[in-house]
Amino acid sequence: MNLVESRVTIIITYALLGIAAFIALFPIVLMLLNSLKTTPEIALSPLGMPEVAHWNNYANAWKGANFTRTFFNSAVLMFMTIALVLTTGSLTAYVLARKKIKSWKIVTVYLLATTTAPIQLFLFPLYFGFAKLGLINNIFAVSFVYCAIFSPFSIMLLRTYFLAVPKELEEAALVDGATPWQVFSKVYLPLVWPGILTVSLIVGLYTWNEFLIATTFLQGPESRTAVVSYFLLSGQYSRDWGDLMAGAMLVSTPIVVLFIFLQRRFIEGITGGSIKG
Repeated sequence: MNLVESRVTIIITYALLGIAAFIALFPIVLMLLNSLKTTPEIALSPLGMPEVAHWNNYANAWKGANFTRTFFNSAVLMFMTIALVLTTGSLTAYVLARKKIKSWKIVTVYLLATTTAPIQLFLFPLYFGFAKLGLINNIFAVSFVYCAIFSPFSIMLLRTYFLAVPKELEEAALVDGATPWQVFSKVYLPLVWPGILTVSLIVGLYTWNEFLIATTFLQGPESRTAVVSYFLLSGQYSRDWGDLMAGAMLVSTPIVVLFIFLQRRFIEGITGGSIKG
């Protein structure tokens, strides 16, 4: 009886996983198929296979959206944001986890509160401040905005990893003559690298796909991100659905490929930090 119940449970589990995988992959497969069709083919049979693969759709989308430039801008913005978030977030998380300041409870409550604050509340003041300082279309300045947006969540997540490190390691390192910076960089950082990788993936994903801030502060053709240039492509070629599908595949492929290669580390990082602090 137990063996039968176990088999039934396995079958139901795999069936549910299969349904979930189909729901997740179907839009991507459909987008890939339609990216190789002409607009009449898509209108006639959006779910069918292409009669002839029109790979020129990708060339048209790449050129029309100026992806050579905008992909570079998105990559610079993403890596700059990740570097800022990890630098400030890891230091702050360490201080909060080890209670290095008297007001650590107030700071923790503040960070928890700011994770729910919508960016729309600060959009207009930020824009006027950027315009007055001449920072519109400045990719490096926008990376600081992203850093402010993603830092509260990143700090709270990294804090759980620092809490998981035994405090005895810090005390032993101090007894051996290590400086506070050496304790942080040589003892703690190597032990919390799964959390650092997790934060990097999450921040990179959201930065690459973010639209509102990018389209508000990066308006010039030389500073646009890939997502913004794709949006403009859809306006310029609103009837050429083959080019639109090809452009969507180009924009989404880098993040999808990165996540596929690092998904195991990502899952380990999420589960590894799930402790109470």
